[in-house]
Amino acid sequence: MRVGLLGLGRIGAFHAATLAAHPLVDELIVADPVRTSPHGRPGDPFQADAVVIATPTGTHAELIIKACDRGIPAFCEKPVASTVAETVKVLQTAAGNRVQVGFQRRFDPGYVAAAHALRAGELGELHRVHLVTADPAPPPAAYLPLSGGIYRDCHIHDFDALRWVTGREVVSVYARGANRGAAFFAEAGDVDTSAALLALDDGTLATLQGSRYNGGGYDVRMELAGTKRTQAVGLGPRAPLHTTEALPPGSGAPWPDFVSRFETAYRAEIDAFLRGGTNPCTIEDALEALYVAEAADLSLREGRPVEVAEVRH
Repeated sequence: MRVGLLGLGRIGAFHAATLAAHPLVDELIVADPVRTSPHGRPGDPFQADAVVIATPTGTHAELIIKACDRGIPAFCEKPVASTVAETVKVLQTAAGNRVQVGFQRRFDPGYVAAAHALRAGELGELHRVHLVTADPAPPPAAYLPLSGGIYRDCHIHDFDALRWVTGREVVSVYARGANRGAAFFAEAGDVDTSAALLALDDGTLATLQGSRYNGGGYDVRMELAGTKRTQAVGLGPRAPLHTTEALPPGSGAPWPDFVSRFETAYRAEIDAFLRGGTNPCTIEDALEALYVAEAADLSLREGRPVEVAEVRH
């Protein structure tokens, strides 16, 4: 098949190499206003059999709708759109079209194994979940005003993973934040340190921590505590943790960034898109995660617990 790729930034360049090497891809057409790729030829990506969208957030909705109007299956990096209202509009416009959203943790072997263990009853009854996403260094200052804030930009991956692994919905969020680093976070109305308490619809409690200044390396983890055992994701030898005990984690080189940490997952989600079949991550899924992020952001700004129902459209 011919595949069109829009955007050749860091994740777009990674997708270009993945697509060019894939056995189902005969030709890769790339489009970026300032970058080129050795893996594809420049051209109109919508003159292809499928498109992969890895452009800035503000362009996602328009490009998804354009693909749907032409009847072309689309893979789009999260988020679908910058706001809930835009996401709902895209959902309505794209009805009947295949649009897969890039929440790559659904394809990470650790998260997949945890989901299978929980659903198989190996953990017993789930009581608690803990989530961590911490970046080793902050993004550029110019990115922050466009990001939507730490809960929409960063922790939306945690919210999607929480829903997908547990099979439950988040019903309320109490989120806090702090600024411990550069002034440009506060100037953009954002925070660089985050913590939240989430309640699921079956009474399970989840806690969340995040940082833009995790000097040890890129840290993404999930712990699920049940009545039979506790399952951890992300505690391999490259987890950026130091322990007072004699055993790993922390015995190998820490993960430097999200691309290296989730390389296998990124390749797997593109493979799933190209092969078709059941859509593993729909616009509806992306919207549900965005609702949780909206509730968390509102909680952060108003200093109170927020029911997710308050932000639903």
